[in-house]
Amino acid sequence: MDREVFQEQFGLLGKSEAMRQVIDKIMQVAKTDITVTLQGESGVGKDVTARAIHAMSDRSRNNLVIVNCGAIPEGIIESELFGHEKGAFTGAETSREGYFEKANGGTIFLDEIGDTPKNVQVKLLRVLENGEFFRVGSSKVQTTDVRVIAATNQNLWQMVQDGSFREDLYYRLDTVQIKLPPLRDRQEDIIPIFRKFVEEYSARYDSVFKGFSDDARELLISYRWPGNIRELRNVAEQLVVLEKSQFIDTDKLQKYLKGRQRQGRTDNLPMVADDAYQAESKGPGSDFDHKDRELVYRALVELRNDIADVKKMFANFLYSTFSNKGLKALPASVRDEMDKAEVSGVNVDLGDHATLGMQSMPEQPELDEEEESELVDFLQNNEIPSIEEAEKFLIHQALKRFDGNRRKASETLGVSERTLYRKLDQYGLE
Repeated sequence: MDREVFQEQFGLLGKSEAMRQVIDKIMQVAKTDITVTLQGESGVGKDVTARAIHAMSDRSRNNLVIVNCGAIPEGIIESELFGHEKGAFTGAETSREGYFEKANGGTIFLDEIGDTPKNVQVKLLRVLENGEFFRVGSSKVQTTDVRVIAATNQNLWQMVQDGSFREDLYYRLDTVQIKLPPLRDRQEDIIPIFRKFVEEYSARYDSVFKGFSDDARELLISYRWPGNIRELRNVAEQLVVLEKSQFIDTDKLQKYLKGRQRQGRTDNLPMVADDAYQAESKGPGSDFDHKDRELVYRALVELRNDIADVKKMFANFLYSTFSNKGLKALPASVRDEMDKAEVSGVNVDLGDHATLGMQSMPEQPELDEEEESELVDFLQNNEIPSIEEAEKFLIHQALKRFDGNRRKASETLGVSERTLYRKLDQYGLE
């Protein structure tokens, strides 16, 4: 089957290179019985992908059973998966088939596999390896023939390291891994997917969508879409229904973008005065000022594409480093720009040091001379660092400060431990 036909048939939208690679991999594995693990953020389309794999497989005439492991209470998940016998526990008035029995001959999709309790993981391993399991309350071996597709938005390997996920089950699930990219990493797909949703809802609700301005289009592309495809679909439906026959500008669009911060624009760019990055010619001595402004400008452009997290990291880290030093360790030109700028909710005033537009900041130790020197060198480097380099530098410094304690490092950087684990895995940091 042609890739475009496949995508159209199963609703896997997008023509970016990242999506082409995903589709090619799906089409390679669909006809086999190999175990597949789908990895990606919430809303990227893991369930749609699982349905496409099943529909393309030789098992398509049999059941696809979808199980959200994170939504089943721990006390009954074993019974739900493997079934139970009459009288196995209070309330078990009849025998009952589990999901693995219902999926016999077909496919079982285990969503949020990382939320499965440890005592159930060992039983999952057995049924994955030889198709054998026991119903709750029975000593009779049951067998099933299923193809397993698992999905997670967590870092399973990190969970293995933390002891919350079995290593042998991890390797059994990791036969083929398909990573579904977040929407912000395939920006060229945003407008075409949005238009498709608009056409769908316009037909459903007998509405007319009159389009959007160039600024609104740019906002659609630059917004981070934390809810990914699910959020984009939701916004398209709201615009069709609630803004019927209206031309959409940025003001109308911003009302439906939930991921915005209390301060700053909806596209998650920090608010900086225009003159904070307008280079002025001041002769030979102005080279560093010019590079400094270029650094700020490039950082803002790259932030729009990827990182809300790095803004919080910079804010927390710079505040904890220099708030008691009068910002004197920073280059004069940087201090001048920070005095004029409002970045990510951090208002810097050279007289009062810093006041935060955040709720609270953890009390943190000052840097030693070596750490301070490294940070100043990093800020004064003539070459403009990438966002990835900035993140890696901040994460490394925070872990170094706290002797590898990830909890304290995440608090210092102002991100969750889960985000820190993801970044460590992304950059291959130990």
